[in-house]
Amino acid sequence: MTIDLAAVSSKLRRYREQLQLPIEEVEAGTGIDSAMLVALESGNLKPTGDQILIFADFYQCDYRFFISNEKLAPFEQTEALYRRYGEEFRKDDRRSVQEFLYLCECEEFLLQASGRPLATIPKIQKSGNYYKGHGEQAAAELRRYLGYKANEIPINVYSDFRQLGCHILRRELGNSNISGLFIRHPVAANCLLINYSEDVYRQRFSAAHEMAHALLDDDEEVVVSFHKGPSVDLREVRANTFASRYLIPPEFLQQIPNPQDWPTSKALEWASKLKVSTEALSIALKESDLISAETQAAIRSVRVESSAKVDPELPSTLSPKSLERKEHLLRRGLSDYYVGLCMDAYERGTISAARLAEMLLVDERELSEIVVLFGRSLEYAG
Repeated sequence: MTIDLAAVSSKLRRYREQLQLPIEEVEAGTGIDSAMLVALESGNLKPTGDQILIFADFYQCDYRFFISNEKLAPFEQTEALYRRYGEEFRKDDRRSVQEFLYLCECEEFLLQASGRPLATIPKIQKSGNYYKGHGEQAAAELRRYLGYKANEIPINVYSDFRQLGCHILRRELGNSNISGLFIRHPVAANCLLINYSEDVYRQRFSAAHEMAHALLDDDEEVVVSFHKGPSVDLREVRANTFASRYLIPPEFLQQIPNPQDWPTSKALEWASKLKVSTEALSIALKESDLISAETQAAIRSVRVESSAKVDPELPSTLSPKSLERKEHLLRRGLSDYYVGLCMDAYERGTISAARLAEMLLVDERELSEIVVLFGRSLEYAG
């Protein structure tokens, strides 16, 4: 294959700029001399095959992206992301987004290698131009599609959305104003990042919110959701409406006894049962005409204690040290689901131990310790 030197050099330079990396940092990460990096980025030197693989590993993308005109990496999407929201993403968060997309691509590979039937998102037809109505309609349709009864509460929204072929990972971002983001990956398709810096109840709501973007914003390749964004953004209103109706259906709220007369202790009890914030619960109740504005304000004025919000992926059976270590891995996007896919592939012989370590973002020497945290072992030949 003839390599387009100008295209390769441009991709190398623009990827480095996207991640806000100085030449010296790329040199440290790749082992390629800075003078040679400058020559490669300027198109004065043709990269070797080994160098292409090194760059692919360093930038966490498919090596074919550098040598082919095919769309094999989410480069254009991340470029659009930083062009529109660049001030919101500091250097560390840009690397976090890159790792998130890498994990999504790995997950897509693992799912295809497992032989599972590939899932697809149902097509939701938006009727009219009433954005809030779109959210209500989409939530009802998706709940029916997944087999929920009208008054049934979803337990595991992450599992729900993975059934639809979405890659949904919780990953910590330094910018706490970002609740999540949606990227339409050229290989992995619908990728949803949920900011792990939020509490677990808010993460569930953010997951449903980003799912709305995947369902309803089919003309967008990237969407970033903020806690404090533009005062009127109809797409965000639609996504919030979808999330509320999906997690707390009006039919269920109608069964709750006397919410208008709740003491604050009862509001906290129901928010905990539903695993939503008191703010989300108060809005849902008010929009169902079950409480007054005064009661809504009273409910949203109290908060479920953080200690009462248990992350299901951090069991109390772990020692304090193991708990801390696993939480660190969860903050990097390594869910039980994703690690399970990796381990299944390793046990089938689909991937080696070295590749397993790469997919888990750890050094091969750490591998045994890491997989034990997720209840697995390396007793199989890789």
